[in-house]
Amino acid sequence: MDEALPEVLMRIVSELHDVAYLIERIEPQLLDLVDEVAVQSADCMKVLQGIDLAVQKTRGLAEFIDTVTSGISDDWMVDVSTAVSLVKLADMQKALAGGIRHGHSQPLSKAAGDFDFF
Repeated sequence: MDEALPEVLMRIVSELHDVAYLIERIEPQLLDLVDEVAVQSADCMKVLQGIDLAVQKTRGLAEFIDTVTSGISDDWMVDVSTAVSLVKLADMQKALAGGIRHGHSQPLSKAAGDFDFF
């Protein structure tokens, strides 16, 4: 089934923003786990900087795709069925296939200790 390419790309943009959000949530959790001495180590700082860089790159890719998409005609059609079938995460597969997912993949409202089996 063919879909307008801009719609598909905007779903990718949404997923990239979700990934950035999930990565961003890791940093404060790590800071809570390590003590002040560990945070002052070079290796720990590299990891924290790497997390920040991953967020920036993910958001940068999302903005790049969003901007490029604005110049693409809605007449450009693409079949994403094969590409979607290669995605292993069910929620992401559904979102990329055009199924609507509201909010982030891991909402803040989940209670501590909640988890999903996979």
